[in-house]
Amino acid sequence: MDPKLKKTKNSSSNSANSPDSTHSSFPFPDEVLERVLSFLHSHKDRSSVSLVCKDWYNAERWTRTKLFIGNCYSVSPEIVARRFPRIKSVTLKGKPRFSDFNLVPQHWGADVHSWLVVFAKVYPFLEELRLKRMTLNDESLKFLATSFPGFKALSLLSCEGFSTDGLKAIATHCKNLTELDIQENGMDDLGGGWLSCFSENCSSLEVLNFASLNSEVSFDALEKLVRRCKSLRILKVNKSITLDQLQQLLVLAPQLIELGTGSFQQELTPLQYEGLGIAFSNCKNLQTLSGFWEDTSLHLPVLYAACPSLTFLNLSYATLRSGELAKIVAHSPNIRRLWVLDTVGDKGLEAVGSSCPFLEELRVFPADPFEQDLHHGVTEAGFLAVSHGCRKLHYVLYFCRQMTNAAVATIVQNCPDFTHFRLCIMNPGERDYLTNEPMDEAFGAVVKTCTNLQRLALSGLLTDLTFEYIGKYAKNLEALSVAFAGSSDGGMQCVLQGCPKLRKLEIRDCPFGNAALLSGIEKYETMRSLWMSACNVTMSACKLLAKEMPRLNVEVMRDEGSDESQADKVYIYRTVAGPRRDAPPFVVTL
Repeated sequence: MDPKLKKTKNSSSNSANSPDSTHSSFPFPDEVLERVLSFLHSHKDRSSVSLVCKDWYNAERWTRTKLFIGNCYSVSPEIVARRFPRIKSVTLKGKPRFSDFNLVPQHWGADVHSWLVVFAKVYPFLEELRLKRMTLNDESLKFLATSFPGFKALSLLSCEGFSTDGLKAIATHCKNLTELDIQENGMDDLGGGWLSCFSENCSSLEVLNFASLNSEVSFDALEKLVRRCKSLRILKVNKSITLDQLQQLLVLAPQLIELGTGSFQQELTPLQYEGLGIAFSNCKNLQTLSGFWEDTSLHLPVLYAACPSLTFLNLSYATLRSGELAKIVAHSPNIRRLWVLDTVGDKGLEAVGSSCPFLEELRVFPADPFEQDLHHGVTEAGFLAVSHGCRKLHYVLYFCRQMTNAAVATIVQNCPDFTHFRLCIMNPGERDYLTNEPMDEAFGAVVKTCTNLQRLALSGLLTDLTFEYIGKYAKNLEALSVAFAGSSDGGMQCVLQGCPKLRKLEIRDCPFGNAALLSGIEKYETMRSLWMSACNVTMSACKLLAKEMPRLNVEVMRDEGSDESQADKVYIYRTVAGPRRDAPPFVVTL
């Protein structure tokens, strides 16, 4: 038993007047309590446990090693350090999600360096850091690489401000690295030399993902690294890796569970083609395939031998046609997750409905979001076909150019277990193209039928009726994204008053104004955040909200040359750290 935990437990109050007195009178043995907590891996569950009583609070404090922070400004690193003394793994998110759509101005904040400085003092044993939408520079990566001797895992997703020079520092100094995962970052790709910085003794890598980088890497260095790392499970390379080189890597690492291929455009000799097919067939444990940069349909059959074991197929960079997708999914009966471009068309999705009975997640992305030709892409017909054949579907992200109320109603009747439903009709304000009616009944059907719905994204012409349906029926909804929708303040009011579990609300280009904003004045402290941009909100309403709710940070971002009385972009979030200290001049904290 940890002496610190024992000491902390014994110092707990046993006063009959304390709220935890019943629990303290009959405490669990220390070993039992530790054993119970060891089974809790969810950060939500552990947070709930810490509220049971003081004994459990202290036990959870000393035994927690992993930390998830959904908003880097909701708490300060100093508060975290005081609360949890033994953290080894940190997941930290920064900018609002709408930064993915360039709605958050440059240099907004979310710099990780102040966190690293505190972590270096209190968590020198830190092993894992996972960042999403954070800002970091090369100096921060060098500091990270040299401050934590046992550092093992770095994941950077949608981050910005650094370059491949920072990756050189990680590769050079992190001798025990097991994971380097670099995905979709706004970074400066100065060359592939960073890959050659791994020590010749480095054999610990289990995850290596550099698929989103563009520069050519040294294949000789990559080959030697893969040869040494016998425990490598995930390898995702960039488009500079040819099919011939991919074959050599697969021969060295047949144990891979996830593979991201390089370019699929190389011309192969018959012998090379045969060798690549054999290499894929020898990957008996492969569960995830992605990549297929610049694909050539002539080479796709080499994948067929590996397809039966696949559960996740990410084709979101491959401009496949319907026939090509049909052949792949015909060999992939166990697919649970599928990402494709809309170039597959409705015929391709019909093949998915016929071949993938266990499909749980479907994402269809636009190959060209600015293409106006309705004869390209997917429609309600493809979605309907998938819903008929894939009754286990519970997560969808579907970009299309037309939809009907009746189609959506049928889809959710076929698949009533949706937890995530994100329908994106790409032209704002689109009606049901058959009846010319608003799309209210479509989303009404979603929230009425899918009682476990947690995340919803709206699109099409929507009146306040949609929001009335959401407030009345979406009792498990946690996240809602709205754009170009609604008729009046009443729509937003219905959502805020009717959705008890709502945690994130994202709104852009809607007619909601001050009355809508202030209607949630009691709700916002139970939510993680609210984003409103291009709405009818004024500075006076934001000031009133900030005055009434001092535990909220109310931030207003002003567009250059805009009316000073208007709040162009509003970001509201709960915090225990007070106003942030690094706000740039264009961010006004009220």
